[in-house]
Amino acid sequence: MIDLRALRDDPDRLRASQRARGEDDSVVDRLLDLDSRHRAALARFESLRAEQKSVGKSVSRASADEREALLARAKSLAADVKSAEAEAEALSGELSALLRSVPNLVESEAPVGGVDDFVVVEEVGTPREFDFTPRDHLELGEMLGAIDTDRGAKVSGARFYFLTGVGAMLELGLLNLAMQRATANGFTPVIPPVLVKPDTMEGTGFLGEHSAEVYHLPADDLYLVGTSEVPLAGYHADEILPADALPTRYVGWSSCFRREAGSYGKDTRGIIRVHQFNKVEMFVYAHPDQAHEEHLRLLAWEREMLDLLEVPYRVVDIAAGDLGTSAARKYDCEAWIPSQGRYRELTSTSNCTDFQARRLNIRYRDADGRPRFAATLNGTLATTRWIVAILENHQRADGSVAVPEALRPFVGRDVLEPIDKK
Repeated sequence: MIDLRALRDDPDRLRASQRARGEDDSVVDRLLDLDSRHRAALARFESLRAEQKSVGKSVSRASADEREALLARAKSLAADVKSAEAEAEALSGELSALLRSVPNLVESEAPVGGVDDFVVVEEVGTPREFDFTPRDHLELGEMLGAIDTDRGAKVSGARFYFLTGVGAMLELGLLNLAMQRATANGFTPVIPPVLVKPDTMEGTGFLGEHSAEVYHLPADDLYLVGTSEVPLAGYHADEILPADALPTRYVGWSSCFRREAGSYGKDTRGIIRVHQFNKVEMFVYAHPDQAHEEHLRLLAWEREMLDLLEVPYRVVDIAAGDLGTSAARKYDCEAWIPSQGRYRELTSTSNCTDFQARRLNIRYRDADGRPRFAATLNGTLATTRWIVAILENHQRADGSVAVPEALRPFVGRDVLEPIDKK
């Protein structure tokens, strides 16, 4: 949620953020009106309750002549207090619901526009020129005995797959390399639960515009996570972190689940857009004043991983209109995919400022010992989709694939060789 006190002090900041996102900025006036009415109702309730207590004390000291009038007044006040309390609670609920529908404030430096208005920050590496027609990752994966989408569909349906043989080894190697790099950089490794309660999913901002992407188990009222950002954000919910604990960095390895609603007909071939995948995710609780710098550190660690895999990529600054509900700023790293002749997203890192922390009540103590809301940040360090970029960029004419040097100790071989089909 956004800070109501900050909104009162500078409503134009939220108006500008809403316009940058392509959202309705009239919500600002509705919020201010509800906030004003709620505070007035609360003040009326507290005033009436104070008078009720005062009258109650006066009854025992009153004379017989005065007592009847005081009792009548006490009865009238009891009804007024109940009515005022109900009004204040109703306005509080309405205000809270509206607040939760408002996305995070966008950083002023974020590009303006929608999905196609990102800004390319840097291109790293040069797309390879092949002296043969490059195969796509699925053809390569089938030749290597690494990817089986036919049996995935037979067993589970569309957008499911098996990783077999060297495919499984490649993913395990990739994720283990990511975990090793993260722990070397001071992250605490975590294997989180992949089912979470509604308040955790809602608190991270994934039950708003992204609710159609989330798998829900109605019988248990639990949600399957689309990223370990969700359980890691809920890890310290309703807690106050020590003043010297920030930044607190975790790296989670989990299976992730996404319905891919609205993607009918898109990326149906291979493992680019699937319902289940594995991911290593960095998650940080930081001091709000240090969140911007921490965001850039997460981006740098993502880039280090891509550099180790020796694939061409570019860094893009996502436009305000394409940001998720919780993000104030987001950078993506997109790898070159030879078979498509374009860059595709492999990583994202988002600065969520104190938006998620307010919803999940995650605080720290400042230098004066006062509780303040922390900032939260997240960033991808490896996912199943990275296999696409590895196979396609390191393929050879005979269908074999050179394993990037940094991955070789984890995969156990230098080259992935095609198998003979029987």
